[in-house]
Amino acid sequence: MRFPSLSRICPPEQQVIRAKCFHPTGAFVEFKKEEVEQSIPERFEKIVRMHPDRVAVKTTQREFTYNMLNQAANGVAQAVLSYLGRSQEPVALLFENEARLIPAVLGVLKAGKFYVPLDASYPHARNRSILENLQARLIVTNSQNLSLAKDLARDVCRVHDIDEIDFSASAEPPGLTISPNSLANVLFTSGSTGQPKGVMQTHRNILHEIMNYTNGVHICAADRLALLSSPSFADAVRTIYGALLNGACLYPLALKQVGLSHLADWLIQQRITIYRSVPSVSRHFIDTLTGKEQFPDLRLIYSAGDSVSWTDIKSYKRHFSPSCIFINGLGSTESLTYRWCFIDKATPIAGSSVPVGYTLRDQDVLLLDENGDEIGFNEIGQIAVKSRYLSPGYWNRPDLTATAFLPCSQGLEERTYLTGDMGRMLPDGCLTHLGRKDFQVKIRGQRIEVAEIEMALLDLNTIKEAVVAAREDQSGERRLVAYLVPKEQPRPAVAALRRALAEKLPDFMIPSSYMWVDALPLNANKKVDRRALPDPGNSRPELDPLFAAPRTFIEEAIAKIWAEVLSLDEVGIHDNFFELGGHSLAATRVVSQVIQTFQLELPLKALFDSPTVAEMAKIIEHNQAKAASDEELTRMMSEVETMTEDDARRLVGKERSRSS
Repeated sequence: MRFPSLSRICPPEQQVIRAKCFHPTGAFVEFKKEEVEQSIPERFEKIVRMHPDRVAVKTTQREFTYNMLNQAANGVAQAVLSYLGRSQEPVALLFENEARLIPAVLGVLKAGKFYVPLDASYPHARNRSILENLQARLIVTNSQNLSLAKDLARDVCRVHDIDEIDFSASAEPPGLTISPNSLANVLFTSGSTGQPKGVMQTHRNILHEIMNYTNGVHICAADRLALLSSPSFADAVRTIYGALLNGACLYPLALKQVGLSHLADWLIQQRITIYRSVPSVSRHFIDTLTGKEQFPDLRLIYSAGDSVSWTDIKSYKRHFSPSCIFINGLGSTESLTYRWCFIDKATPIAGSSVPVGYTLRDQDVLLLDENGDEIGFNEIGQIAVKSRYLSPGYWNRPDLTATAFLPCSQGLEERTYLTGDMGRMLPDGCLTHLGRKDFQVKIRGQRIEVAEIEMALLDLNTIKEAVVAAREDQSGERRLVAYLVPKEQPRPAVAALRRALAEKLPDFMIPSSYMWVDALPLNANKKVDRRALPDPGNSRPELDPLFAAPRTFIEEAIAKIWAEVLSLDEVGIHDNFFELGGHSLAATRVVSQVIQTFQLELPLKALFDSPTVAEMAKIIEHNQAKAASDEELTRMMSEVETMTEDDARRLVGKERSRSS
């Protein structure tokens, strides 16, 4: 390796910033390396003994002290054992982001099983596919999701409602001996074969991740960590265990209840000290800030899961206190975190991209050329992570595992994971992330294998060839573009394609734009030349209704708002919002701008129920006499801004179906 020593260096300026990462009143306790060699329940029970009466999990509806949480987890463990016995096997979890999720997670681990989170917002077919892949015999859920769980479990497995457990009753701990090498969870990500793939992680690997996280940012019992990520994502693993394995308090938050515009108030009121989210969520959150907010307790903002821009850093510097540190992290579900960069108010803004920084303990980073040979400084290559603490591989996919995880020298426990990300190593050991090697992309913070979308398109039997690529619009937001060759004429309507895809894929995986081509461009090897795919540009897509120009001032103003939000040159008054490439989060931006422009007292649901400019204009015309007061305008704006993508999706879902 040409830069083994430099890749481990943390330069003085990084050391200075990291030294600021201490809770001002809490006592930090080092997470020792030897404590990685145990199970997660062992570490958790040690923390329970140290802090039995400290609050462990808190929401507006429920609160667990560490002792109560341990008792609740024991109750779940006993229930799981009564169903499955002592064999090691998967248990599916179906929960919202709420307090009862946590004893379910810990209870499954205490029972010697490993958990696999399902997501109620995903299509039925996707969740069902995961269950069948796992051959899981049990779903643990709550009363809120019981009906969905029973529907998913039909003829496949049994269902246990956690609300049937009396958490106030004492339950005996299972007392099982669990190896640190045992599986702790399987998280399913988008799969390149057209099916989701399950990434396995062991107790040892997760504890090693939490060791680095704890020691790197000095998490202590006085900290309060916000859990914003879905439990099906790796970021939730870091937040849950980062809190509970250090005696800190975990604050699960369902954003659809609090909303982005009230997130600042919630962070301040709950005195959150550590905030983690994907950059896209942070951007929408920061857009709601007025500049008057103060976050006296927030000491750390951790951004991971997508590319961070210098604009994001400028926003951080503008809105948060000098004592608050920003971390740009890089990792994957397979390797967990392997790079991070600490940024404070004095960090200069320079270069074209924000660096992902320097190595973590036991996580060596290599850069490889196309032949798999290591390269040197300032050269671009594939990022590979060499460590003992990598995922065992992909559930029931030894072929994918053998391709992505390479053995090191004989007799060593280390392996090398090929991330598929491209990067450049600077002479001081700082890594810059340069995007994906393959065609895996990230949209609104979610990792996507475009092959899964392509397979779904080809399965429709109306498409001869399909390629999906990510393109940036004028605002810098990434969107998915589908390039399609139809099987026959007339080709299917875009609305029909979107409706069919929505039955198989999550919302963020449905392409925003569709381009019809006579043939896909090929390279010399007769493979699709993705670099030669045409630029979709900003032109209005081909739609069934012919373009109709605005006829009134109101229609002209609305069409201009739509075009700006959707990065299009023009919008016709009869064009459907979703056929133009809109999604539910973009719909909230449109409604917000419409309210600000016309300042009328409008029925918000009616605006969301208006899939065309002409229909939205009618709503405004019918309400022209109802000028909104400042108080009413503030209320309406607040109502829109509190909407998460899930909230907006529910409001516009009816119209999406009708547009088909």
